[in-house]
Amino acid sequence: MTIASLSPLQRSRTGSRQRGKKGRRQVEGEYLDDALAAFSGYIAIDELYDGPFCVLSIVDNRTYRRLTYRVLDHSPKADDIACFLTAFKKQLDQRRLTLKGVTTDGSNLYPGPLALVFNGVPHQVCSFHVIKELTLSVLRALAGFRKRMKAKLPRRTRGRPGMDQRVQGRRIRQEKQRMNELFENRYLFVTHHLTAEDRQTLRRITHDLPELRLLRQIMDQVYELFDRQCRSETALEKLALLRKEVKDFKEIGRTLAKLYSLNLEKALTFLDDSLLPCTSNAVERGNRRHRKMQKTVYRVRTLARLEQRMALDLLREMHANGRSRASGTLHKARTPTRFNVLLPASKSVTVL
Repeated sequence: MTIASLSPLQRSRTGSRQRGKKGRRQVEGEYLDDALAAFSGYIAIDELYDGPFCVLSIVDNRTYRRLTYRVLDHSPKADDIACFLTAFKKQLDQRRLTLKGVTTDGSNLYPGPLALVFNGVPHQVCSFHVIKELTLSVLRALAGFRKRMKAKLPRRTRGRPGMDQRVQGRRIRQEKQRMNELFENRYLFVTHHLTAEDRQTLRRITHDLPELRLLRQIMDQVYELFDRQCRSETALEKLALLRKEVKDFKEIGRTLAKLYSLNLEKALTFLDDSLLPCTSNAVERGNRRHRKMQKTVYRVRTLARLEQRMALDLLREMHANGRSRASGTLHKARTPTRFNVLLPASKSVTVL
């Protein structure tokens, strides 16, 4: 006999039913009306892979609110993206809203469907992803240079060293020390802002190494491209000069192939619109929160469960302001004022 059977009262219904199905209905109506009421006109799109499933999300890139989502049981294709964007466009048309800009990562899934559904809307590629790829290219170029330095070191002969062998051994130790310094200070070649001490260290370890100083100059020019003080036309002219300069160094030019990517040109679209965000951090942050929540769920992933989980997350965002106001009110009510003196439970005195 269980404890529940001994209880004279009926079983509590609180929490006995999952709110996923009800949440999905609210998302399709109430939540979307509330989210699009303060629509900024700028969105960010990204996909999230969870096992065999994929979650497509559209987030307002200025208010950081997720607008809509779709769960797929397969890897997304261009047709899936086009259907997803078409459904979102219908929601905007019903409310007479206009889309002003779209931000995505460097995936090849989005350019085609965006040009088909939202033709003429500026498409911004996330500058964070582009700079990350260029940073990795510079670090690979530095690693290749260190590898070539190591290959050029002469091999020491066996036996008792003479004067020439001692001089040669001293030179080998100096070159190895230099390679170690290049490895330990490799971050100096890609850091955006360098201190005076960092620049002094960089000049010392790149002495008589013009190729490595060129790597740092390239990164400085790349960071200058994303300066909002100039327009995209001016930035594209600077990019053309940078590409021409890199071509003169064949070994570095092969490593920095990302400089010739079309995504780098699309990453400069935000320079013509002061309100267009240059990154897709809004949708990335929501994906990170979803992954964090999924770590505590040990059930088998299914399509329906993922849709319900996303719906509950959206409802949580809708009631976030109300929860914060309620928490603030309770906190003020429970905090004693300077006119109240707390005494034992039987007595309370108010000081006038």
